[in-house]
Amino acid sequence: MSDPHQHWIDLRSDTVTQPCAAMRAAMAAAPVGDDVYADDPTVNRLQDFAAELFGYEAGLFAPSGTQTNLIALLAHCGRGDEYLVGQEAHTYKYEGGGAAVLGSIQPQPIANQPDGSIALADIAAYIKPDDMHFARTRLLALENTIGGRVLPRDYLQAATALAHERGLATHLDGARVCNAAVKDGTSLREAVAGFDTVSVCLSKGLGAPVGSVLLGPKAFIEQGKRWRKMLGGGMRQAGVIAAAAHHALEHNVERLADDHRNAADLAAGLAGIDGLRVTAPQTNIFYVEIPGAACAPLREHLARQGIRASIGPHTRLVTHLDVGSADVQKVIAAFKDFFKDWRA
Repeated sequence: MSDPHQHWIDLRSDTVTQPCAAMRAAMAAAPVGDDVYADDPTVNRLQDFAAELFGYEAGLFAPSGTQTNLIALLAHCGRGDEYLVGQEAHTYKYEGGGAAVLGSIQPQPIANQPDGSIALADIAAYIKPDDMHFARTRLLALENTIGGRVLPRDYLQAATALAHERGLATHLDGARVCNAAVKDGTSLREAVAGFDTVSVCLSKGLGAPVGSVLLGPKAFIEQGKRWRKMLGGGMRQAGVIAAAAHHALEHNVERLADDHRNAADLAAGLAGIDGLRVTAPQTNIFYVEIPGAACAPLREHLARQGIRASIGPHTRLVTHLDVGSADVQKVIAAFKDFFKDWRA
């Protein structure tokens, strides 16, 4: 069993962050109420703050991004409807098929382009005609960032415009949309422009321990509250965690640039090691191709150095607020130490 007091450099995900002292103080001091009755003042404050920050009428706090995405799909689509989505998208690939299982909503997966986008011609081609033989196409769901890649602003404008012209609603899985905004140097409002609704995760790079917000029109959010309750997301004195989420949004957006810098430094350091192929990061996520025979011993070597990583032939490494520049140098040194002696 690992020592709970050991400092681990954890590169598995930006979901592993620990709340800082100021965030813990905000949690301890948060006034609370019963959020199912909408009388938790801290939750209400978070929802209003997030809606204003991103330029929407209203917000809904929920335990996870999986739930806020699912609420959006359930509110946008009815039984027998479909949504257009990328093959690599989290809502399609990594959320347990919730839309299909719980909403009888058919996903129409479309191949993602190398930059993470879905080709506009493919979006247009997959919109079904008004015919009883087909599911009714209701929604285009995109993701930004996707695999650490930032979708270009002109593409997002064109894709959402196409969807609206064809009568579709638009939803953004913006789990890491703050990373996209910081990378592009745009405001959060600009980053989500064109989307009727957006889900923003607060427990990834922003560093809150739990929670996401769904943002959209007031009537849509009221409908979403009903789905949240049905899905088991109706929380009581949730202000304790909403305070952490508010602190994250208020203080931890601009500092995402530090994570991007650390990812770039780490990728550059690993790229110089023979036997590794590194994809240069755009934000805080990048991938390393590692020889299969090296994976198990490398994983053990890193663990002995206090480094956690999901090592495999196609390894994803993620930087976050608990990984500093000194940690990056330690990881580079650990990789170099392993590969100077390793032979296939």
